[in-house]
Amino acid sequence: MSELLDELIFTSAARLAGQPALLTPEKGLDYGELAELVGRAATGLQGLGVERFTRVAILAPKSIETVAAFFAVARAGGIFVPVNPLLKAPQVGHILRDSGARVLIVNAARLPGIQAELEQCPELQQVVVLGKQPATAAAHSWDDLCAAPAGGEAIGRLSTDPVSIFYTSGSTGSPKGVVLSHLNMVTGAHSVASYLHNNSADRLLSVLPFSFDYGFSQLTTAFSVGASVRLLNYLFPQDVLKAGAEGITGLAGVPPLWLQLLDSAWPEAMRRNLRYITNSGGALPVSAVRRLQELLPDTDIYLMYGLTEAFRSSFLPPGELDRRPTSMGKAIPNAEILVVRPDGSECDAEETGELVHCGPLVAQGYWADEERTLARFKPAPQRLAGLPLPELAVWSGDLVRRDADGYLYFVGRNDELIKTSGYRVSPTEVEEALYSSGSIAGAVVFGIPDPALGQAVIAIVEAAAGQPVDDALVLDYCRRELPNYMVPARLVWLEDLPRNPNGKLDRSHIVASYRQQLESSA
Repeated sequence: MSELLDELIFTSAARLAGQPALLTPEKGLDYGELAELVGRAATGLQGLGVERFTRVAILAPKSIETVAAFFAVARAGGIFVPVNPLLKAPQVGHILRDSGARVLIVNAARLPGIQAELEQCPELQQVVVLGKQPATAAAHSWDDLCAAPAGGEAIGRLSTDPVSIFYTSGSTGSPKGVVLSHLNMVTGAHSVASYLHNNSADRLLSVLPFSFDYGFSQLTTAFSVGASVRLLNYLFPQDVLKAGAEGITGLAGVPPLWLQLLDSAWPEAMRRNLRYITNSGGALPVSAVRRLQELLPDTDIYLMYGLTEAFRSSFLPPGELDRRPTSMGKAIPNAEILVVRPDGSECDAEETGELVHCGPLVAQGYWADEERTLARFKPAPQRLAGLPLPELAVWSGDLVRRDADGYLYFVGRNDELIKTSGYRVSPTEVEEALYSSGSIAGAVVFGIPDPALGQAVIAIVEAAAGQPVDDALVLDYCRRELPNYMVPARLVWLEDLPRNPNGKLDRSHIVASYRQQLESSA
């Protein structure tokens, strides 16, 4: 079994050349055709000077060509840098400069809007345009790039070579580039495919952006078993449901998407064919879990936890959902998850500690950022005596607890816990109560200084569809469900809570925007 990322496609092509690999409303490509396209594009990229470790940024909507570009960069020996098409020009420029990208692959419609930023990227040497012929002689056409016959496999690559840099949303400071190796990504693909029981008969709907590791993994998971992927540039919930009726068997989403879909009419064809759904990128409220179970009684629901620095850490088997709907589950195959105290010793059952992820999924650090790398990637707290070199692990900064049966539960971020009335309060627990009220579609809870309480609990909320904006209704419910010290001192209602380009609630932006305002008015 090869541990090179692009070989996922070529291995499946050798077994299932005529099996559909990628599908769009306009066309499709089978594995044999996709392997040929990737090979030709890799040859073209090498002709542009792409070699081992060359960074190639890719800024384009989902398309067959975009997918081929990612894997062609890997085959040419380079490092691909996915850039979310929703990002504005300054954000695109930051990623290009920070990664030191020498080549940019971009769709034609986006090129004029970022031209000024490109002029501020001294390392950028080549631009390849997807779509219509480029308007400038300084750019290359994707079609011309792929015109030459496929050459041989790139020479001198190792499974431990970096193959991608995924930029996080920048919850603190500027976005960080997480460096993943071939081995990281291939190991993750096989691990996820094993517990989701993926096979070549699966058809996965790609809703999440490829710049989000969870979204990109829909490709790697499918390619590892010869399954097909239906590409969707998601705009509205109805787009998901319409595409989902096309024989989709697997669908990955984040909490805001699932909450949007709960009140929609699901096509019977989708409910009949959908074998499983997965959630990551935040806890899914129990009320939403129960509603999804009602909507999809024959579909397995997988609750998962992951972080870009280690791809995926845990999953809850669907059979445990009724008993443990708030659990993150246990470690995925080929990962070790520890719950530790500040001194690195392992916590007892039901004791809160920091989640530390060990094993081959641990990334290679943050690109060109030694300080933040050393703060997050540290020696594993447990290692075999006699091994002089430490194993690096990801110290997540997330606080979790493990029950007596070994199942994990998210408590909160180490820096987000609220200290009020002498208690430590998890924002997640308060948010769960708000969601279960039925009146709230989105919630972000945090604390602000209070002279009597230490910190007061604040909730920024978005009303559920058809529900009134009613403080008394929501707070009365919270008083019935929560201890008094957890009940929000104030609700701030927004029509739409901000979301980041990956579709998750943009907690850092929300907190930063309202904390100072609320503190000054207190």
